[in-house]
Amino acid sequence: MNNRSNPLSELAKFGFESLGETVGKLDKLVDLVGDWGHSALDALSKSASPDRALNQLLRLAEQDPKPLGKLLQKSDAAIRLCRVLGLSEGLTEHILRHPQALGIFAKKSTIPKSFVISSSSRAELRVTYRNALLQIADWDLAQASYADAYPEISRALSDLTDAVLEAALVVAKSELAETGFNLAGVDLAVIAMGKTGAQELNYISDVDVIYVVSGDNDDLIGAGTRLATRLAAVLGEADVEPGLWELDANLRPEGKQGALVRTLEAHRSYYEKWAEPWEFQALFKARFAAGSKELGNRYIETIKPMIWSFPERNRIVESARHLRGRVLEQIPTDQQTREVKLGRGGLRDVEFTAQLLQLVHGATEESLRVMDTLSALDVLSNAGLLSRDDRAVLDKNYRILRTLEHRIQLLKLKRTHLLPIDQGELRRIARSLDLKMSVDQLLALHERVRQEVAALHDSVFYRPLLTATAALSPGEVQLSSEDVLIRLSALGFSDPQGAVNHIAALTQGVSRRATIQRTLLPVLIRWMAEGTEPDRALLSFRRLSEALGETHWFLKMLRDSSGAAERLMRVLSSSSFIARILDQIPDSSAWFGDESALRPSSLEVIEAEMRALIERYEDDQAAAELVRQIRRREVLRVAIGAVLGALNMGEISAGLTAIMDAYIRSMLAIAIRSSGAEIDFGVIAMGRWGGAELGFGSDADAMLIYLSDDEAAQGEAERISSSLQVLVKDALMKFEIDLDLRPEGKNGPRVRSLGSYANYYEKWADTWEYQALLRARMVAGSEELREQFDGLVAPYRYPEKLTNSQLTDIRRIKARVETERLPQGADPSRHLKLGKGSVSDVEWLVQLFQLRYAAGEQRLRTQGTLDALDALADLGHISVQQANVLRAGWLISSRCRSALVLSVDKLLDILPTDIKQLEAMARIMEYAPGSAAQLEQDYLSATRKSRAVYEELFLK
Repeated sequence: MNNRSNPLSELAKFGFESLGETVGKLDKLVDLVGDWGHSALDALSKSASPDRALNQLLRLAEQDPKPLGKLLQKSDAAIRLCRVLGLSEGLTEHILRHPQALGIFAKKSTIPKSFVISSSSRAELRVTYRNALLQIADWDLAQASYADAYPEISRALSDLTDAVLEAALVVAKSELAETGFNLAGVDLAVIAMGKTGAQELNYISDVDVIYVVSGDNDDLIGAGTRLATRLAAVLGEADVEPGLWELDANLRPEGKQGALVRTLEAHRSYYEKWAEPWEFQALFKARFAAGSKELGNRYIETIKPMIWSFPERNRIVESARHLRGRVLEQIPTDQQTREVKLGRGGLRDVEFTAQLLQLVHGATEESLRVMDTLSALDVLSNAGLLSRDDRAVLDKNYRILRTLEHRIQLLKLKRTHLLPIDQGELRRIARSLDLKMSVDQLLALHERVRQEVAALHDSVFYRPLLTATAALSPGEVQLSSEDVLIRLSALGFSDPQGAVNHIAALTQGVSRRATIQRTLLPVLIRWMAEGTEPDRALLSFRRLSEALGETHWFLKMLRDSSGAAERLMRVLSSSSFIARILDQIPDSSAWFGDESALRPSSLEVIEAEMRALIERYEDDQAAAELVRQIRRREVLRVAIGAVLGALNMGEISAGLTAIMDAYIRSMLAIAIRSSGAEIDFGVIAMGRWGGAELGFGSDADAMLIYLSDDEAAQGEAERISSSLQVLVKDALMKFEIDLDLRPEGKNGPRVRSLGSYANYYEKWADTWEYQALLRARMVAGSEELREQFDGLVAPYRYPEKLTNSQLTDIRRIKARVETERLPQGADPSRHLKLGKGSVSDVEWLVQLFQLRYAAGEQRLRTQGTLDALDALADLGHISVQQANVLRAGWLISSRCRSALVLSVDKLLDILPTDIKQLEAMARIMEYAPGSAAQLEQDYLSATRKSRAVYEELFLK
């Protein structure tokens, strides 16, 4: 072939690598096949390896040049032939052994709708099979879109396998007859399993099968076994023509240890009594393939329904996850990133993900019972079990992975799923997908696919929803069954008919939302029932769904996010407070999908957001409402974290204190802006707010102060004070500033100047007011005002000496608190704030010691009760044991107060006697279900011990 005018660089552009040898080889091809060899250059350039394809053309030409020359006359035929020769050594060897196979390329490229396989002998069967395989590969490599072509390729390979099995049975029977073996009265059915059953075979796969036999032969099992054994030999035993593939019967009952062939009755008995969950999973893809169709269909009709009714369906999720883990563990380290099928992010991850969803939800949704993976992804998406985006990603990547697997196997017609290490083989695979694709691009494509599939597999395969759904009884899954009222009542719904109405509203219709709800609700109802108020939870969930159901994220979060649905149901069933606020701020439901979102926001973050809104909105009322919304949202965040046990009491108090500080500062900024005054106005946090120990329902005790000697300042301060008190009020999440701890209490002015405070404390203040100052903390106002106030009150709250008269006053007032402020008829042992050994006892005791010793001991100058307790123990004023007892009493009282508010959405301070309310509190406090009595016992025990220490130390 005269290509002297083409420089070597031109040959490189055609894809050749061995440039020094190529010109001579091209000339030799022309010498062998004639002038038509000139056209080969274009065809070779479109192959996966032009060098390899050229070498194989020369081998064919040397064997018989005429048929090859005729093919090269046709551009389409030449290109198709070179594509096969350039990629597949295995198919090339078949063509060389059987040159008549070249006739395939002389015809139009197509996939037969059915396959006719010779059954005259083993050799002929194998030759006609490989001719059909060549025909499929020819069509495959000619397609512009390998992803679109994959389903047809896989189906054709499966149809071909069925035809081969049928023909091989004929050959096997013929061979046995020649030996004189009696097969009369023997019907054998071959049940396809795995990829064969799902009709999604590869070019080279083990063909998984199960055998079932029937008939009246005297040695039925023996005869059936001989036939099945001979069938495997016909297909795989070494012979003149290489074997095709192995028939793998290891999925049969008892695996390798079990009988190769069984009757239908024996199969049924095994699956009814002994089968493991993974065996039912394997049955999912069972299909009649060859032999006695009547027997095969009876097998499918008898055995496959057991998938949906076997007694241990609740183990199916655990079993599938365990099986997937074992597969991953067995992959050698150096193969993990090369494994297209079994590796992380490989084919098996897509298949197991889809199949597990089908097995769990297919019990009630018959539409999910499709066997091939791509169809499964479609029906799962249509049923709302897989998002459209996730389906699209899995579908696209599955097609890529399957095509990679096919091209790897075509290289040598060997069963493998490993990307090769050899760069030449990788290049052939890459160019077979896209002539412009490099090896690096191929590897990058595979890595991207692995990562995307692995991420989706993890998010779906390990959904808590799957485990919970699998654990439901058939009756629980069927929400529309006749006994639903009885079951709802048994689950703890006090109004089962109302629950049915809510369920109907959520699930009626054919919308995607209704479809997803039908899937979610059986599990959600079970989780609701594990709480104390399932009726409220269902009503709240319905309201949330109506508010958010059309959003793209809400139902997706409940279905896909790890634990989100269970967390939401737990909260709705446990906390009336949260259920009410979520109804007003439904978008906050997004937090249930991200546990990190339940961490309290910092003071800086909250205040920055509030201040930004104030600056953006000149309308004071509009700005104030937006600030209120932020406070509600942030309190809700902390409340959810508290109910879910994500926060301890210290974190709850710190979170609520930060919200309160930011809220007051921001509302004060609005009040000052509204007044137009220029005044240094401050807010002093008192009580638990001042000590940064807020709980849900805690009062916002405060004093108001300003720094000015101007006579007009008092009027300005009064206007700011009035405005502030109005602005902070919130009917949705009750809030108001309590100024009763100010000088002269309710009878005194709401706000005073620093000088007025100095005058009052010097002349008129009582000892209890000095005590109250121990928790005074300036939260708003200038640094100068804070420093002057702290300096002013320091001698009073940290006195050099506490006189006997002052000690007597403190003890007398504490006694009055216990007798006069305790609600009439209240049991002192059950009051969470003023009761014996509860919050008040511990705080008064700690403050008494602070008044005595803080002047000389800096560590005691802290506003926090627990910090002061630690300091008292470290300094030796009380023992560590006493400090621990007091801490326990204070903590359980504080936790109970918050839990009571969260559960009943009311500001109550009495430990309930109602078991249901106690149970609700116990759940919020992370007690096990049924622990109402235990909580009561723990509270009474802890506060009794705390009271004993208080009585020992308070009068000391």
